[in-house]
Amino acid sequence: MSNTSNIKKAEIQREHQAGPGLNNAGQPVTGAARTPVTWVSLGAMAYDQALDRQMRQAQAVLEGDDSQTVYFVEHPPTITIGRNGTSEHILAPKAYLEQQGFSVYEVDRGGDVTYHGPGQAVLYPVLHLAPWGNDVGRYVRMLEQCAMTALSYVGIRAERLEGYPGAWVGDNKICAIGARVKRRIDSEFVTSHGLALNVNPNLGHFSTIIPCGIQDKGVTSVARELGKDVEFSEWEKRLKDAFAEVFEVEV
Repeated sequence: MSNTSNIKKAEIQREHQAGPGLNNAGQPVTGAARTPVTWVSLGAMAYDQALDRQMRQAQAVLEGDDSQTVYFVEHPPTITIGRNGTSEHILAPKAYLEQQGFSVYEVDRGGDVTYHGPGQAVLYPVLHLAPWGNDVGRYVRMLEQCAMTALSYVGIRAERLEGYPGAWVGDNKICAIGARVKRRIDSEFVTSHGLALNVNPNLGHFSTIIPCGIQDKGVTSVARELGKDVEFSEWEKRLKDAFAEVFEVEV
């Protein structure tokens, strides 16, 4: 085989390893074919039902299904405790939580204690990460950017806060990030869980916990930052558009 053929073969192999839409450094390539993603709207759904839905999809992907899926959902009042969390960060008595209709779950994701509830837009991306360089750190940053991009559509400037995952407006968290990854047999990562953006939730519900175990920071919402009522229904499209923009996918 000629040297030219060997070089061409090596170039093709590197392109395949980088994944669709990426160059050899794992960066997006403008004009490249976009990865198709299925967007599933679950509406308002109990946490355990949505968890079962995404875990079944994640298991299918771990076993070789190459589909890429994002679930959009809104939960009733729910507290989840991540792998790094503790029930000590739940401040409200159990009887009060039951009276107010809260559910509490221990879950297999990163992070500490998190609140979900009406008015909060939740995304659960179930993805295999080859198209994004199989880079978990990059994936988390892209989730943060997705929230920040969606917020920019309405003039809210959210930023990262060093040492604290999520999207922040000053010292107040507006979007929480909590991801889980597992490896396929070929070492490709598969994701579950995701992000929770505070659109117009009852911010008083956050007083039932120490959000993400962080005692010296606050929480905020789109409604609070804009100083007016907002339509929750408009935020699915904003997040969908932001996800397509940041992840460079066809949704």
